[in-house]
Amino acid sequence: MAPGNASFVTEFILMGLTDLPYLQLPLFCLFLVMYVFTVLGNLCLVTLIGLNSHLHTPMYFFLFNLSFIDICYSSVFTPKMLVHFTSKKNIISYRGCMTQLYFFCCFGISEAYVLSSMAYDRYAAICNPLLYHVVVSPKVCSSLMLGSYLMAFLDATAHTGCMLRLTFCDANTINHYLCDILPLLQLSCTSTYVNELVVFFLVCINVIVPSVTIFVSYGFILSSILCISSTEGRSKAFSTCSSHIVAVSLFFGSGAFMYLQSSSAVSMDNGKISSVFYTNVIPLMNPFIYSLRNSDIKLAVRKTLIRSMN
Repeated sequence: MAPGNASFVTEFILMGLTDLPYLQLPLFCLFLVMYVFTVLGNLCLVTLIGLNSHLHTPMYFFLFNLSFIDICYSSVFTPKMLVHFTSKKNIISYRGCMTQLYFFCCFGISEAYVLSSMAYDRYAAICNPLLYHVVVSPKVCSSLMLGSYLMAFLDATAHTGCMLRLTFCDANTINHYLCDILPLLQLSCTSTYVNELVVFFLVCINVIVPSVTIFVSYGFILSSILCISSTEGRSKAFSTCSSHIVAVSLFFGSGAFMYLQSSSAVSMDNGKISSVFYTNVIPLMNPFIYSLRNSDIKLAVRKTLIRSMN
């Protein structure tokens, strides 16, 4: 029995993405490359923003935090996932599983709120440029980030605390590549009704509140863009908005598809594919979305390279 709870299970077996032997090596290579680019891309953004004073603005303050969260978020489960592709049986201890669940929830939820803070920042910059430094002051930025991390901490604590109250008897094979909420609920030999209510309630809050904030912000942004007389200006603004909206839609859409169902109804095979988007694809895409067409980032790269060569 695991200490401190009424569980008979002391370890879990993670099934991974697939049990087909001929796919293990290609998937290992694919996710290793994705993880390396995720860490390097986000680490480069963190370094550039930290070293260049002209990037010490609200927009890049949020981007700095987003990149930091993405590095931590992908590192919670990807190394264990890569180990699974090279081993016959991927075992994780009960405590290790609960720890992974906690940090997975914590960083995933904080990312949702940072994305909504970034949308609010863009709304203030485009729709209220004269009041921008008032409505997005350093104090407001710090408060938004503190609120994001606090919500993530509280919600992750609630999810993990509810999971700790469950009993796991004989079944210990998790049909997933990480210790996620729904596949764990399927293994419990006690009632999961309270857990499912908590999941539904918190996921509704953490999906609806940030996504409504984002899409309302971009609704005002798009209405302002339509008033721009310059065709080139409108095209550039639309391009910037569309890339962020695509990333946000993938993150919230795949998350909602996974969680806004009962644990008995969800198909975990489809759920695993859906979760790849918000666990692996989005953290990989974010550095490219916010840097490839960004003149400030390109200038920061040039300045950093010049300084390193001197």
